[in-house]
Amino acid sequence: MKKAISTNGAPAAIGPYSQAIDCGEFVFTSGQLGLDPATGKLADGGVQAQATQAMKNIQAVLTAAGLTLDNVVKTTVLLTNIADFAAVNEVYASFFEGTTYPARCAYQVSALPAGGLVEIETICQK
Repeated sequence: MKKAISTNGAPAAIGPYSQAIDCGEFVFTSGQLGLDPATGKLADGGVQAQATQAMKNIQAVLTAAGLTLDNVVKTTVLLTNIADFAAVNEVYASFFEGTTYPARCAYQVSALPAGGLVEIETICQK
């Protein structure tokens, strides 16, 4: 039994996928770029601005699922430039402040949709 999660608080899917899937004990979010849901454009200000917006998008999707960042147990961070790792870490850590950090992988990729610099996905336990 799986249920799609959708919210206007995060960008609409730009392909054949759901913003998140609730499958009982876990919720899996699709990767979130730094797209502003109001404009559909990438956040201005480089990788830190895009990472901030990506995390806000994740929060919106989790809220729609009845969850918070405290429910996140694993993340995957995709970067178009691994040199941005420290800058994204700074933003990422600020969103998980006061909680146990989730397990995480981070990878450099050759490109991301919409010309994004960072994409973040999560696995959450209810």
